[in-house]
Amino acid sequence: MSERLGPYELLSRLGSGGFGAVHLALDPEGRTVAVKVLHPHVAADGVALSRLAREVETMRMVGGPHVAEVLDASLEGDKPYLVTRYVQGRPLSAVPVPVSDLRQLASGLADALLAMHESGVVHRDLKPANVMMTEGAPVVIDFGIASALDSLSVTASGAVVGTPGYLAPEVLEGRAAGMEADVFSFGATLAYAATGRQPYGQGPASAIAYRVVHHPPDLEGVPEWLEPLLRECLATDPAARPTADRICARLGVAPVSHAPRTAAPVVRPRSAADDLSTREWQPGKERHGRSVEESRARHREKVRRRWLIGSGLFVSLLAAAAREPLPEVSLFLLAAYALGWVSDAGVALFSRRPHRRGRVIADLVSVAGSVGLAFGLAAVFSTFTLALFAGTALVVGIVFLVSA
Repeated sequence: MSERLGPYELLSRLGSGGFGAVHLALDPEGRTVAVKVLHPHVAADGVALSRLAREVETMRMVGGPHVAEVLDASLEGDKPYLVTRYVQGRPLSAVPVPVSDLRQLASGLADALLAMHESGVVHRDLKPANVMMTEGAPVVIDFGIASALDSLSVTASGAVVGTPGYLAPEVLEGRAAGMEADVFSFGATLAYAATGRQPYGQGPASAIAYRVVHHPPDLEGVPEWLEPLLRECLATDPAARPTADRICARLGVAPVSHAPRTAAPVVRPRSAADDLSTREWQPGKERHGRSVEESRARHREKVRRRWLIGSGLFVSLLAAAAREPLPEVSLFLLAAYALGWVSDAGVALFSRRPHRRGRVIADLVSVAGSVGLAFGLAAVFSTFTLALFAGTALVVGIVFLVSA
């Protein structure tokens, strides 16, 4: 059974970091969002929460295709939380490196850096784990949180504010740090993406921090068009590093309007009568809200169609493989498959569900296609080859189900 937190329905836990656990959730209009529930030791730090509350409105001003926007927040009660756009993908730290399209990654990160700095937000913890890759494009997450929660009590409780190797020298030395520190992290993150290696090596955190302060980065293998820029970004002196707009100009990133979004008050106690600010958010090209039940119905239909196509392909392979040695089995498989989905089409035809005509057509087309495919495969391939294909499809299907 799903858990509710304020107006959000928590569906599944996505992961956990130094400051909180992230959950996939549905907002009141049925849209997917990411809810970060702060850890108890962070929630117990009144100073840290006060700083975060002051920063949330500024963080919510950051927008653009390459940042996961802050949509809502509730920093009161036993479980304070932040709500951001849900980004489906894998972190840069978990994808194969060097990345295949380094220019797209560099341009996207530069645009995200500019969006944050134009709004006055310092990320403070930019690193591969905080860069989500979705269809080759980067989206920066968790911006502003580390900077806002950088207090002695939070750090002493076990949360590391930043990651050695991606933290700027001035941060490691305890000096004042601003947007220039993000530029350093940007350079280190791109260096990792370009070479597949940590720019300051591996080992104990203290050893990595020493190299950051006293040694140049390892940029061997970085393309010529990018290496000079990264060396400037990774300069020990913050004043020698380029600004975000200069980085965009060097990379040829076209200026994008990062105009502040309308920011209604979001840090507040919850009540049923609240007019939630998340209702203003319209992800992608979606221009209408859906209820939770409507979203679930759409998800069920998507899963049903996947089963329709997958089962059709598998039955076609089995029927084609059995046609020569066991023709009765082949006919039985096709008949059973056809009967099952024709029945489903009949149920849909007399139901009152929306888009039932499309469901009926999909069922009938799948049945006809599977029968035709079975006869076509049997005419082209040998029984052994088809049996091998069917076995491979079965193994792949099992692995897919287990991984899902």
